[in-house]
Amino acid sequence: MALRYIHPKPNLALKESNNLLLIFTRNPELGKCKTRLAAKVGDPSALEIYKFLLQHTVAITQNLKMDKQVYYSNSIWEDDIWNPATYQKKLQKGEDLGMRMMRAFQEGFHSGYEKIIIIGSDMYDLSQADLENAFDQLDKHDFVLGPAEDGGYYLLGMRTLETSLFTGKAWGQDTVLRDTLGDLEGKNHSSLDKRNDVDHYEDIKDIEAFKPFLKHMKE
Repeated sequence: MALRYIHPKPNLALKESNNLLLIFTRNPELGKCKTRLAAKVGDPSALEIYKFLLQHTVAITQNLKMDKQVYYSNSIWEDDIWNPATYQKKLQKGEDLGMRMMRAFQEGFHSGYEKIIIIGSDMYDLSQADLENAFDQLDKHDFVLGPAEDGGYYLLGMRTLETSLFTGKAWGQDTVLRDTLGDLEGKNHSSLDKRNDVDHYEDIKDIEAFKPFLKHMKE
């Protein structure tokens, strides 16, 4: 028997905009987030750095004039930094990152949103203005992509669901951007400025804002 995705019934009472921002996040738990960074700085510091990045993500998204949904990795936390008056809370579902993102987009389009963008929660090098610009790009393009310096991407937006973007990718590897651009070849898309996400010690060691978290480190 073939498996198929069953769309949940949309909660139209929660829909206040035609634009939707999806924020994928990991539950901030010791030893379970920023593992590549933790290998260098230790689990406690990696956790504090991730909490700092989450606060930054809240700061650059909470005032955006659009609907916002936070997708948790493991379980939905009711009492945390994501104010339920501002963010709808959901749980990621799917066997890999591609399927989890695709399902989030599917639910968004099924609910009637016209422009949907997804970001992670570890982008210190991102601002509210960047996100507003990305949505503006979708006025003129069907897709928008924010390339990351590590060969992945930090932002993906679309006006219509393109399932090929979520399959056939080695998630977490430096081939994701190349393969995604291949899928977008010939399609009406826009690329944003390349940015640096936070995965390794080298990504933050020279940034002043992270110095308080690295006092224990010795070069």
